[in-house]
Amino acid sequence: MRCVGTIDDYLTDLDAADRAVIDGVYAIATEEVPEAEQGTGYGMPALVYDGKPLLSVMRAKKHIGVYPFSPEAVAAVAGLLDGHPGVSLDKGTIRFQPEHPLPVEAVRALIRARVTQIEAG
Repeated sequence: MRCVGTIDDYLTDLDAADRAVIDGVYAIATEEVPEAEQGTGYGMPALVYDGKPLLSVMRAKKHIGVYPFSPEAVAAVAGLLDGHPGVSLDKGTIRFQPEHPLPVEAVRALIRARVTQIEAG
């Protein structure tokens, strides 16, 4: 059950198409890490796991950005995103177009990579 928090507040201000895509990424993340809580990371609405930011997903002017707070986690899933339309990777960021949501398995792998980092300290 999701409590009202910073992610929920953020989602209410988005248009329906963006909200559905962004909420979909968060839904996958909470399936992978049910104990993650809503909070903030570097000033962005984020899921937090074990006191550390796990993932933020935000609408930017020309794309949706996924921020796992880890260049290593992005690098870990780069191969799963090769050839996916509209995806670009940068240090610590995955950008995509809402009409081409990220593959579910890539999101799951991203979350698992970040959890592994957090648990390793």
